[in-house]
Amino acid sequence: MNHLKQIAARLPEYGLDAMLLNSEPGEYYAVGFHGEGNVVVTAQGCFYFTDSRYIEAANHLITGAEIAMTGRSRNYRAMVQEVVDRCRIRKLGFEEGYLSVADYNLWKEGLTAELVPAQKLVDALRAAKDDGEIALMTKAQEITDRAFSEILKFIQPGMTEQEIAAKLQYDMLRLGAEKMGFGPIVVSGPNGSLPHGIPSDKKVQEGGYCSDMSRTVALGEPTGEMRKVYQTVLEAQLAGIAVTKAGVPGKSIDAAARKVIEDAGYGEYFGHGYGHSLGIEIHESPNANTRDETLLPVGAVVSAEPGIYLPGKFGVRIEDVTVLTADGCMVLTKSPKELIIL
Repeated sequence: MNHLKQIAARLPEYGLDAMLLNSEPGEYYAVGFHGEGNVVVTAQGCFYFTDSRYIEAANHLITGAEIAMTGRSRNYRAMVQEVVDRCRIRKLGFEEGYLSVADYNLWKEGLTAELVPAQKLVDALRAAKDDGEIALMTKAQEITDRAFSEILKFIQPGMTEQEIAAKLQYDMLRLGAEKMGFGPIVVSGPNGSLPHGIPSDKKVQEGGYCSDMSRTVALGEPTGEMRKVYQTVLEAQLAGIAVTKAGVPGKSIDAAARKVIEDAGYGEYFGHGYGHSLGIEIHESPNANTRDETLLPVGAVVSAEPGIYLPGKFGVRIEDVTVLTADGCMVLTKSPKELIIL
């Protein structure tokens, strides 16, 4: 699976003769391969350059591009310059969101073409997932749901957050994941008020919460306040999902969920946005927060993750993954959302 033709088709819209992609997500989106390489997309043809570690795999896995290997006397800049000369490239787009100032200066000095910031070209394409991408994300979510089911059987009072996080990662890899999008957030009790808390050696206890896949479960009987907060978060998420569809700005989805939490008196304890786009990277754009006015496209994949975090007490977050359609959204996450008491 690659997107070379889609990138090439957008070049005239951005006034470009070619596009250079050398970030890890850019490379993967363009050619469907992680090889620490460089991709050049032109109207005349596409090119992929990598080193000796990846050249054999690249030749087997990449289609639609000429493939060549770097060497001691022929680095990436020299190889891209050859394409610049061959295809008479004057304006070369690049991913300014990923290129450091130092690397930009090296590329600028090594090429005769003008480097033009063109992150928006790729971002606009990546915002709307195609059927192949959605199929891969559906598979990833199936693995996550299965891992969540497994971890519920494993959690016991006295285990540490780190133990639970380690088992969760093991199960996800065992069930077919290639790697984690980010380190699992497994936090309990007072640590549960940390939206991106790091699993510690704290032991989970009855009465506390353990957050996983943005599911929150109770060990032992929850208090009345815990039940109220959980139900508020659930209703907020359902309100957000109800208005989620292509053609609306992310801030409208956020507002629908945020109103539920504010009306319940917990507005100040919902400090992050309702959701964000995801795909090749765990955080992409556009987003569903209080500021983003970008109209979400058909095929956007957006998280639905409102939360309430009471400092020093506990926190609750419930997260699903949604795929936007013209008249609503499809929820990929299948794990139960009712309060689970272990």
